[in-house]
Amino acid sequence: MEKEAVSHEAERAEGEQGGAPPLGCTGACCHGGAKMAVLAYSLGKREINQHFTIKNAKLISLVVVILLVVFHTASRYYGGGDSCEWLLSKGRYLGENVWQPYGCMMHKYKSIEAKTCLAKKQVAFIGDSRIRQLFYSFIKIIDPAQREDGNKHEDISFDDERSSVNVKFLWYPEANNSMKERLISWTYEGSAKPDVVILGAATWSIKLHSGSSESLQKYKFNLTTIAVHLDKLAEHGEVYWVLQDPVNEEVLSESRKMITNSQLEMYNEAAVDVLNSSKRYGRSRVKLLAASRQAALETISQSVDGLHLPESTRNVGAMVLMNSLCNKIIRPIDGSCCQTLPPPNHLQKLSACIFVGSALVLIVLAILGNNRHRRPVPPDVESLEEKKPTTAAVLQGPKAPLQALCRMGIIMAYFYICDRADVFMKEQKFYTHSSFFIPLIYILVLGVFYNENTKETKLLNREQTDEWKGWMQLVILIYHISGASAFVPVYMHVRVLVAAYLFQTGYGHFSFFWLKGDFGLYRVCQVLFRLNFLVLVLCMVMDRPYQAYYFVPLVTFWFVTIYATLAMWPQILQKKANSSGLWHLGVLAKLLGLLLVICVFAYSQGFFERVFSVWPISMLFELDGSIHEWWFRWKLDRFAVIHGMLFAFIYLVLQKRQVLSEGKGEALFSAKISNLLLFLSVVSFITYSIWASSCKTKTECNEMHPFISVVQILAFILIRNIPGYARSVYSSFFAWFGKISLELFICQYHIWLAADTRGILVLIPGNPSLNIMVSTFIFVCVAHEISLITNELAQVVIPKDSMALLKRLGATGLFGVLVLLLARSSQPTHGA
Repeated sequence: MEKEAVSHEAERAEGEQGGAPPLGCTGACCHGGAKMAVLAYSLGKREINQHFTIKNAKLISLVVVILLVVFHTASRYYGGGDSCEWLLSKGRYLGENVWQPYGCMMHKYKSIEAKTCLAKKQVAFIGDSRIRQLFYSFIKIIDPAQREDGNKHEDISFDDERSSVNVKFLWYPEANNSMKERLISWTYEGSAKPDVVILGAATWSIKLHSGSSESLQKYKFNLTTIAVHLDKLAEHGEVYWVLQDPVNEEVLSESRKMITNSQLEMYNEAAVDVLNSSKRYGRSRVKLLAASRQAALETISQSVDGLHLPESTRNVGAMVLMNSLCNKIIRPIDGSCCQTLPPPNHLQKLSACIFVGSALVLIVLAILGNNRHRRPVPPDVESLEEKKPTTAAVLQGPKAPLQALCRMGIIMAYFYICDRADVFMKEQKFYTHSSFFIPLIYILVLGVFYNENTKETKLLNREQTDEWKGWMQLVILIYHISGASAFVPVYMHVRVLVAAYLFQTGYGHFSFFWLKGDFGLYRVCQVLFRLNFLVLVLCMVMDRPYQAYYFVPLVTFWFVTIYATLAMWPQILQKKANSSGLWHLGVLAKLLGLLLVICVFAYSQGFFERVFSVWPISMLFELDGSIHEWWFRWKLDRFAVIHGMLFAFIYLVLQKRQVLSEGKGEALFSAKISNLLLFLSVVSFITYSIWASSCKTKTECNEMHPFISVVQILAFILIRNIPGYARSVYSSFFAWFGKISLELFICQYHIWLAADTRGILVLIPGNPSLNIMVSTFIFVCVAHEISLITNELAQVVIPKDSMALLKRLGATGLFGVLVLLLARSSQPTHGA
């Protein structure tokens, strides 16, 4: 067919060219040239598609992943790939105040977390006024109400009675005998030793001795004798030597003019040489804190006196220390620096056994020569709940499902390596307007560029709904990776997109049940499997609760709700309603009943929590031991699904009564009504954007969101469908992504973003643009492959025979009970 189409286009273009007028007729020549350009584009596009198929793309992505794993593993072992060293020594500013350590994520500790980590511990800061600054920034993390009201040149003590945390600042401005004697006193057997020691000094030595070379030699000698005792203290706790921060020489007072950056650099080099020469077992026990110095290089110009750092820079040093001390204890998801790998739990071991076992059985079958075949999978297999099972591949024999499980096992290994193993780097998000809007413009241009004619011109036809899901998913992906949730207007517009997904859920399922009347168990199981397969596997492999992937529990809950509402007696279908208009009132009565139930849950949080806190239901909806996240997500879009159901009902009734004009090129309504609705839709769009831009807080906006999001959704539907020409075309680019939108949404958690969406996965360090291109390419290939695997396994796991299906459900139930018991017995591995 493609060759015939190309041939016809060539003949048509050739005929037009042959009948072209002489060169003098420039208009006709340009017209013929345009036709040739279209032909060249069409031929070129087909040539590219012939060689760069999705299969080849996946092979390329597999090779790239293998090379990246080898590279990062080798660099970890041979290139000094310790994330603790990265945290303490390297980094850069994202914007003005956000510090990004090299290769890992730094958690922003709150007071309760700091108290939990440092409970019953003693921390000692030893040094001059700049160490005192660091001391104050450190205790402000523990108690934000603390003030810098201690006397200068004196010791200061901070105690938190509830957590029994004791933090002291000891005034020792020089690395001399006095400092050494204090350290020696802690090394005696039976003496109270601090659990953490942070110290540093140099500026006073430079100041008192006018930066003489003899002073530098004496400093180096004193530090050599002190290093021995620091090493002994490091055997029982943690010891940090703070390298000297730069100064702003132009602002320094006359009494400090001798403290130059060149002098400080020599003292830092001396400290590094001495402490590194005291290495035992291949590495020094004393850790060098250089990150605050690197941060100060960019901010010292803001110093008031040229010597003491701005508060924001001091806070960087304090937060780096807190991450170094506490990440391995608190284990925050967004604090990948200095975290050790937890041992696999029971569920992770079980999932590994399943995948490895499948591979072994497949190898045995291959050896025995079991060569049954399966039908080829269509190239555009869909992955969401609306697709028809008959379009998916039908597997024959045991070899094909085992192959699917093996492919899934390889993919899950990549997931684990990306977001649970200490192989790839991770970085924090940082929002700028350009990081969100520039990629947004790119994808919109691509979406408009790839447009085709639709197969049908009905309202919300299949190609159009795929397109809708596709562009919304791409916008959500850009929103997540850019950290745009920090910008309230963008946040509110994306909230409408999530509501639109749920609106489509209500619209699609209501339409199916209303028209088909298929309430059978097979259909229900097919939908639930396709929605939940990937998430359930990830819950086991990645050790995350079901609710962590909030969108899937949400659409699953609403599918079950829609099914229960429409399946309960009396079942009202279109065929039955055609016989009597009273049945339409019955449907509206059902929707009204559902609305009342939603309102009861929405306005009684206590009742809601009691219902969903019952075990084992709580296992599905709890996150960190609470159902608050489920309550928030459910309540935020509680009316979106019923709006979709009501819209589907009204549309299908109007369509049946031939009120709408859905022919090719025809406007949906009469000219006056169409123009009026289009005008109102545009006005609603502008009004909503103005309102969203005026919102001060997310909480304020979220209160109004459930009631007004439907206006934006309806406005979009009308703008997209009222003009006949708009219904006749769609973006194949967006539609392709729409077919795998569910997989894209879930996969982004671990193989595009990192730390369960809190950070960004870094495959190519040092080049953010190339990193995004490579990680996105792999991410999309993986999502597409998972959609194929899900469709293949759905045909095996969910048989059409009712008895066989009931047996499978029984076996699945037993396996589910085993998983719940293992999950209940497993200790949590993630912190706050």
